[in-house]
Amino acid sequence: MNAYMKPYAVYGTITLCVLLFIFGEIYPKYMPYYALNILFTQGLFWQPLTTMFAHGGFMHLAMNMVVLFQFGSLIEYTRGRLFFLGLYYIGGVVTSLLTFIYVYFAYENYGQLINVVGASGAICVLIGWIAQKDSFNRKGLIIAILLISFLPLLIGLKIAWYAHLIGFGVGWIVGKIFR
Repeated sequence: MNAYMKPYAVYGTITLCVLLFIFGEIYPKYMPYYALNILFTQGLFWQPLTTMFAHGGFMHLAMNMVVLFQFGSLIEYTRGRLFFLGLYYIGGVVTSLLTFIYVYFAYENYGQLINVVGASGAICVLIGWIAQKDSFNRKGLIIAILLISFLPLLIGLKIAWYAHLIGFGVGWIVGKIFR
């Protein structure tokens, strides 16, 4: 791919995240409909996709978009737009579906209502794919995933650490399958 090519698929994805964030700020009562939660079992079948665009606050959005730009642009430049779109969106939906198993388990066994929001599960798919392909940076990427997954918990932030780990695993498996 041309090194001067703009990562329009990444830009488009970031734009969708920003637009849904703005919508959520204006109409917060709709958040449960596009976050991933137990309502998925009641016919809200779009949640595994829309959760990738919803964010819990401005800093959550900003951090995810910086990381999405960094890793998404790298993949779009090297493998092309269609590959990036497939890896991000299909990998993100698969990650959401697997994450829902945790959400459902927490609800059924502990009565815990969990709303999963954010692009980080899909972003971790990208990072997992890169880590599988790039042995030089693999250790650093694994450490980064562990830090972003568990460090926030130490200071009391609610974070979908399970979505990070699942996404990384999905990306790793895709990297193994598509050599």
